[in-house]
Amino acid sequence: MNYNPITKEILEELTGILGAKNVIVDKEKMENYSHDETPKEYAHMPDVVITPRTAEEISEVVKLANRHLIPITPRGAGSGLSGGAIPTFGGILLSIEKMNKVIEVDYDNMMIVVEPGLVTNEINAIVDERGLFYAGYPMSLLTCYIGGNIAENAGGGKAIKYGVTGRYVMGLEVVTPTGEIVQMGGKNVKDVTGYDLKRLMIGSEGTLGIITKAILKLSPKPKFATDLLVLFEDADSAIKMVPKIISESRIIPTSVEFMDKLSVHTTCDYLNEQLPYQKAGSMLLIEVDGTVEENVNQDAETIGELCLENNAIEVYVADNYTTQERVWSVRRNIAEAFMVYSPEQSLEDIVVPIANIAKLMPEIEKISERYDIKMPSYGHAGDGNLHTTLVKNPDTTMEEWFEIEEKALQELYTAVYALGGKLSGEHGIGIKRKKYMKEHEGEAELMLMKKIKMAFDPNNIMNPGKIID
Repeated sequence: MNYNPITKEILEELTGILGAKNVIVDKEKMENYSHDETPKEYAHMPDVVITPRTAEEISEVVKLANRHLIPITPRGAGSGLSGGAIPTFGGILLSIEKMNKVIEVDYDNMMIVVEPGLVTNEINAIVDERGLFYAGYPMSLLTCYIGGNIAENAGGGKAIKYGVTGRYVMGLEVVTPTGEIVQMGGKNVKDVTGYDLKRLMIGSEGTLGIITKAILKLSPKPKFATDLLVLFEDADSAIKMVPKIISESRIIPTSVEFMDKLSVHTTCDYLNEQLPYQKAGSMLLIEVDGTVEENVNQDAETIGELCLENNAIEVYVADNYTTQERVWSVRRNIAEAFMVYSPEQSLEDIVVPIANIAKLMPEIEKISERYDIKMPSYGHAGDGNLHTTLVKNPDTTMEEWFEIEEKALQELYTAVYALGGKLSGEHGIGIKRKKYMKEHEGEAELMLMKKIKMAFDPNNIMNPGKIID
């Protein structure tokens, strides 16, 4: 699609709406907004960066963009892994970084109202003293913005028990792609008043509007937690254990994280960690929590015994902050550990039905051997979501790597769909996975998505080029 350039007159209009300090045209400053956490080859410079402070300002900017046919790319913290915040067509990069206020803490209704640029973890810092927490837990909660979490419907390590972001979004204020300010949902626990537009907005990756306010549900914070680090001889034994934990113990753990042998050994070496990982062909990191310490301990013991009955080598218990941080640090640092080996990677976000993870692992191993690349697999096995990562062989040229990456991804996604899976469990499609979505999703489904997009955004100015063409 042909968009119009940012002219001097348009910059003057933007300055009139936002003030000069909220309109950035300096190329050095804009470079930070040209990419997210995807590889740099996806990067693209915006023509101007704006940092609005209110929904009304955003509304005026969006109306301006429609008049002049200029693309707008909404951006949170830039911690995404799909290219969703990259201004592929240039134009206006709209950063929500200055919209970071807590508007209301409603303890009577156990809800909090926030602006989209609030760092997610700050919510817990605010409500912790009242024994509450925000349970929509993404793994990057220390850096990501809540608006970005909602736009991606972010998940994380605790999703098996608590679910993903969307479960906790009760209401939204949104600026539509044509500039209207719309309220969706609210503080009502039940609401079937017409189409659920709020649910449509969650996970839409900024293609259907810009979130300017969110009403989030709070939950009672569990008082006690125990983690189990369970060692297995091979990945197959660990993966087959995952569905058994729930079906046979009748316990829903907070987390069930999987790490294959390559992930475990590489990360323990990177951290100089002295855990007895040499014996492990894979690991499960299982957490249980609750309000009664005795019950939490009993649940942990039950799960630990069940694992030992099903080929676990050893079960290590972490029941205090120091030991829990030690075992979780292995899981959290896997990506960083492989960056030392090779910075050229393709971090994927595949998801399959839980029972089919064991069938997927041999296919991943075949692809890894075929293309002589490392493919560590780790992630949220409790909900079938694995971060299988293609890691470039340092001896391979970049030209060879791009060809290998393309072929390996095609084979990986084909194997995933053959097992009833999907491209992304929590990171989104953005620009990184768009062409694969076109290849693997049904034509009728894609056409429905296009119709929704054009109904919301007739001029196709809102984060164009993401998810679908």
